[in-house]
Amino acid sequence: MLQSIRDRTSGIVAGFIIALLVVPFAFWGIQSFSGGGGDPVVVKVGSEKIKESQFRRAYEQRYQQYLQLMGDNFNAADFKQAEFQKTVLDDMTRESQLRQHADKLGYHADDASLFKSISAIPAFQSDGKFNTQAYRTMLGAQGLTPERFEAQMRRSLEIDQMREAITDTAFMVPVERDQLMQAVGQLRLVRYAELNVGSYAGKIQISDDAAKQQYEDSKSQYMAPERIKLSYVELSQDNLPTAKAPSDDELKALYSAEKAGRFTTPEQRKVSHILIKFGADKAAAKKKAEAIKAQLDGGADFVALAKQDSEDAGSKAKGGDLGWLKRGDMPESFEKTEWSLKKGETSDPVETEFGWHLIHIDDIKPATVKPFDDPDVKRELTQLYQNKEKQQHFQDLSDKLDQLAFENPTSLEPVAKQLGLKVETTDWFTREGGEGIAANDAVKQTAFSQEVLKDDENSKPITLNDSTLVVVRKNQYDAPRQRTFDEVKDQVIKSMQEAQGKTQAEADAKAMIADLKAGKSLDEVAKAKSAEVKDAGALSSNDTNADPALVKAAFKIPHPADGKDSYGEATLKDGNLAVMVLSKIVPAPAQAMPSAAQFNQLAAGKEYEAFRDNLADEIKVKIVNSPADAIPDPESE
Repeated sequence: MLQSIRDRTSGIVAGFIIALLVVPFAFWGIQSFSGGGGDPVVVKVGSEKIKESQFRRAYEQRYQQYLQLMGDNFNAADFKQAEFQKTVLDDMTRESQLRQHADKLGYHADDASLFKSISAIPAFQSDGKFNTQAYRTMLGAQGLTPERFEAQMRRSLEIDQMREAITDTAFMVPVERDQLMQAVGQLRLVRYAELNVGSYAGKIQISDDAAKQQYEDSKSQYMAPERIKLSYVELSQDNLPTAKAPSDDELKALYSAEKAGRFTTPEQRKVSHILIKFGADKAAAKKKAEAIKAQLDGGADFVALAKQDSEDAGSKAKGGDLGWLKRGDMPESFEKTEWSLKKGETSDPVETEFGWHLIHIDDIKPATVKPFDDPDVKRELTQLYQNKEKQQHFQDLSDKLDQLAFENPTSLEPVAKQLGLKVETTDWFTREGGEGIAANDAVKQTAFSQEVLKDDENSKPITLNDSTLVVVRKNQYDAPRQRTFDEVKDQVIKSMQEAQGKTQAEADAKAMIADLKAGKSLDEVAKAKSAEVKDAGALSSNDTNADPALVKAAFKIPHPADGKDSYGEATLKDGNLAVMVLSKIVPAPAQAMPSAAQFNQLAAGKEYEAFRDNLADEIKVKIVNSPADAIPDPESE
């Protein structure tokens, strides 16, 4: 399928880009909804079932994409696995619903549409042309085959067709636009008095007896979680000694093995073409191509005819120039002719799936080989040899680490002694993780596993990254326990002060609003409660400079009537309370009115959202087994 995509151009684009591409498409893929027995069902979506293996694969793929996108900013301690599981499963069920409905309505994406979409993805292009190696490399990095990715893309296009049928016909009539503009485009003039809840809490006295009673009533809130210390040995390729310098004979053997791929620049050809698309009449298109070839044979200028007659939008303006190509860059039929021509020759019409091509060879660069005696070649070979030796040494030690950890399950000392490693110890950490290796998800999960926690054995080697392994075992363990009152007394008192302080502040806020409605000014009522008066100014509904809670509350306050102010209250993001006075509403100015097209885009988004909600009611989702059963959560062990 679409072999030409996989057989075109060269070069490698950064692999992480594919993560950006795959996420919006159905990253679990059409193939994932077929499976054999013995694979538990996680969720039923209408007539389809999402199996545990499918969910696990989708989760792992999305998780790896997330790690790539976050890079050094990833913090395992902040990662919410349960929320991430829900997001992945929600996306899978939503895609399944959309796909089933698209199938029901008969949407279909043909090969031409599929090729056009994939060819438009910049990540797969080099100098405006497809790059087969990058295409395959990036898909492989995500565990995808070209066939599977293209099936996903086809499904995505079919869903897009259905979406566009809804969004492209959405619109708002003028009266709706006016009403919406007045709702979201108006400005609200607001002043408010801020009550500092912390000040209230600081004045509250809590007796020991009251605190102790609160502790007894809510003991479950004051449990100390289980925690563990690990002993571990770490095997790192980076810490292994560099291999001795290789002999000339060893370098020559390596040079022979690497010469073709690493030190040879293959022959390249500078190629131009004139493309005549098939259109509605393939035979007529060929006759047109033959007529152009006749003009060229008669001495016509290839560049001029390409600019005039070629139907390849990407190369037409450049006189048909496709740049320098090497073997494997173009479809098979194109390439076969291309490499049979001599410099300056032009082919007869050649058929590909895109149309009829007249291929012209502008220039030829012969293949070049860097000689073995080149100092840069020897330097590169030496580094390559030493890297391979170190990798092999690391692999040998990895196998030995696995064997020794298994043969000496009750201690790490024999492992460390035979491998020349040091037994190290982590700090205490909980299931949430800790510092160093305790921040690694696999280490956290293994630390609280049956093998390490209950059986008191060495773990299997755990991969921290491509070049680092650790084996861990329990050093010390504290089971969950009830904290004593003396341990948490200050925490209990603080919690009670904050709760009572907030209650008092809320009561004062209501009293202030009552006084405002009775005719007192904001400054008066604020002074009586030692509150600070602030001017929020003119707030818009999408104001990003003001406290979001203040903005949201401001647009819930009723319109001022008969020249009188309106009042409201809000809990600000820092926990303080705001008593608000709305003095005036300024209508949206006419010149601020967005275009009809922008309103139609908004309507399109809302209609599609409503469509998906309705689809969710029509195609039911039933959770059969918890996602956590497919991706075990360390918290649940």
